Amino acid sequence: MSLVAAAVCPHPPLLVPEVAGAAAGELDDLRAACDEAVGRLLAAEPEQILLVGSGPRTTRFRPADHGSLRPYGLDRQVRLWKVNCAGGPYLPLSLTIGAWLVGRSGTDLPRFAHSVAADASGAECAQLGAELAAVEARTALLVLGDGSACRGQKAPGYDDPRAQPYDDAVATALATADTDALLGLDPVLSAELGAAGRAPWQVLSGAVRAAGGDWRGDLLHHTAPYGVAYLVAAWERA
Repeated sequence: MSLVAAAVCPHPPLLVPEVAGAAAGELDDLRAACDEAVGRLLAAEPEQILLVGSGPRTTRFRPADHGSLRPYGLDRQVRLWKVNCAGGPYLPLSLTIGAWLVGRSGTDLPRFAHSVAADASGAECAQLGAELAAVEARTALLVLGDGSACRGQKAPGYDDPRAQPYDDAVATALATADTDALLGLDPVLSAELGAAGRAPWQVLSGAVRAAGGDWRGDLLHHTAPYGVAYLVAAWERA
């Protein structure tokens, strides 16, 4: 019973209102869904929160590490948890936004983070998930990842007819806690569609499988306002 709940959120910098500026209101619904997902993690009464997101390599971070929003026009550091001299500016964007979401909740629970290489194989992701789930403390898992970036002609990856079916399949898997479907996502297709969430979602699946028991999913949000699919979901033990 070490893994008590999980949630999936996207990680666009525009989630932070100060980054979005005058357009902040356009993502109010997404922001509210992410807040709900984090709130449901906390409702499971975990003893700690573990954040997982994609990065250039697979690595564990220290509680005092932080990320920066400066590349997105806001001169602000976002701490994972503790503030001391042992930390460094190492968090990738996914975990920086994840840390911001958890900090926004006001919780004082310990939080830790692990990145997974964007090009990790499905088997590697599942193994990492199993390793992360092998803890004694009651743990809530916050998984950060965007869907395809090819939803329309103004999308970062331009329009790709494969993007909508891909995102719809992910949405269904998240809604039903279908670990098989998520582990079956093709890394090559995912990369072609710019789906940054593929590896983290597969880590989630590996963790849930290793934790055992029955799980139920709830899809809280699925939109693509800027040509990138943003999916929010909550997974709980049935």
